[in-house]
Amino acid sequence: MGGPNLEIFKFSLYLFVPIAALVHFGDPEWYRTHVVPYRDKLFPALDRTVQHIPTDQSGIREELARIKAERLMKRAQREAEEAKKSEQ
Repeated sequence: MGGPNLEIFKFSLYLFVPIAALVHFGDPEWYRTHVVPYRDKLFPALDRTVQHIPTDQSGIREELARIKAERLMKRAQREAEEAKKSEQ
């Protein structure tokens, strides 16, 4: 048994650790320098994500057709670049 001094130490440690973590990690400057760049690496930018999800069947088909057209366009551009490189 540790006695009252040990209990006071444990209680102060239980209070100090969460408060110190909140003070350190809750700083807006720390958030901007450490979290925001990592978030940008993990998640795509908002302009690249679909903000309005279609709910009806025709809207879904239109969105799928748009995505397919974008992929075909990117593929055609990539093949054209590869053809240029192979010609040189």
